Amino acid sequence: MQAWRVHRNGEPGEVMSLEDTGRPEPGEGQVLLRVRAANVNFPDALLCRGQYQMTPPLPFTPGVELCGETEDGRRVIATPALPYGGFAEYAVADVAAVLPAPDSLDDAEAAALHIGYQTGWFGLHRRAHLQEGETLLVHAASGGVGSAAVQLGKAAGARVIGVVGGPEKTAVARGIGCDLVIDRYADDIVAAVKDATGGRGADVVYDPVGGDAYVKSAKCVAFEGRIVVVGFASGSIPSPALNHALVKNYSIVGLHWGLYGRQDPRAVLRCHETLTGLAAKGLIKPVVSDLVPLESAAEAVQRVADGTTTGRLVVLPGGAEV
Repeated sequence: MQAWRVHRNGEPGEVMSLEDTGRPEPGEGQVLLRVRAANVNFPDALLCRGQYQMTPPLPFTPGVELCGETEDGRRVIATPALPYGGFAEYAVADVAAVLPAPDSLDDAEAAALHIGYQTGWFGLHRRAHLQEGETLLVHAASGGVGSAAVQLGKAAGARVIGVVGGPEKTAVARGIGCDLVIDRYADDIVAAVKDATGGRGADVVYDPVGGDAYVKSAKCVAFEGRIVVVGFASGSIPSPALNHALVKNYSIVGLHWGLYGRQDPRAVLRCHETLTGLAAKGLIKPVVSDLVPLESAAEAVQRVADGTTTGRLVVLPGGAEV
């Protein structure tokens, strides 16, 4: 089979190589999956760089999220068990990490449902307790993670303000339902949020960016607001001023979704059932901006790493048979 492999750490476009290799052998408690579609995530770039929370042994195949098919013909979604990731014709996953793919979504959409929407749901509901009628501020609202949070916020009855960079991303954010879109290149984020909320600020801030985005968030979060720290796509990890959180009476809430798989796996299953129901009603649908062949996977990961994309890039391996 063909698989992308990383033999040394560095930029995805430089260290990912497409190779012919044997099918991976699933271990105890694992299953072999034929990859139907594999979503590109920012963690794939971090894995290539050696900067992710976990460091699989070299060489490994990136691709942390996929829609696949089991040997008995079931269509599923899964987070593969590295080093046998999704940018290949076949991958391996722990049985416990395999979930039924929603019938309402095609392969590419299903491949992009799991991580981004689970992260969004846990962040907004379990950690921030978003309420109907509240104002939600989403950074990088046109991206894969941000667009999921926008859709989930709208499904919860929140007013959603999206922050993006540039006219193209502004159009995408409007198209997925943002009530207000702020272009960080042209607008004053703090002033725009306060103006839109009558000076109150955002009740919940969803921040997968970090850096300056977090700094601006702290200046426009509402009384008893919650800032959900999801990641640091900017590459800059902020140092919160805790005295500021004290005097303004807001919460800084961390979210590491991967911990739920180990600490509370039933919650992940319940969330999947909720997301499946929302997808069936048309309330959420992954924004797939581009489908790419397996041969272009390294380029796709680099594009996500460079922050030039909107929505999701999905790799379609094709050709594999169980």
